[in-house]
Amino acid sequence: QVQLVESGGGLVQAGGSLRLSCVVSGSTILNIMGWYRQAPGKERELVAEMTRGSAPTTTYGDSVRGRFTISRDNAKNTIDLQMNSLKPEDTAIYYCKVNAYTPSTGSQYYWGQGTQVTVSA
Repeated sequence: QVQLVESGGGLVQAGGSLRLSCVVSGSTILNIMGWYRQAPGKERELVAEMTRGSAPTTTYGDSVRGRFTISRDNAKNTIDLQMNSLKPEDTAIYYCKVNAYTPSTGSQYYWGQGTQVTVSA
């Protein structure tokens, strides 16, 4: 069974920083990995994604580009999100999303339980 566990959320003031981490268990064959977020009353949106490889492709949402940085450690099955210059509009539940392969289920997407990020003005 594939499981994702996020950590690192919390309460920070505007302009502050947080680092989120997602640890994947149950599979060592991980493809695209990323972070999404969902604020109250809004749809879930892409924050950042990264492909696997020596020169991976990264994708950032327009609202976070230049402030957030995604990284992954394939040996540890982790993906991190460094969030700098946080704004109140960044307040949301942040979810880890991973495409993982297992012999029984093939390649599928999996979601973590989410971690709350709250940015005060």
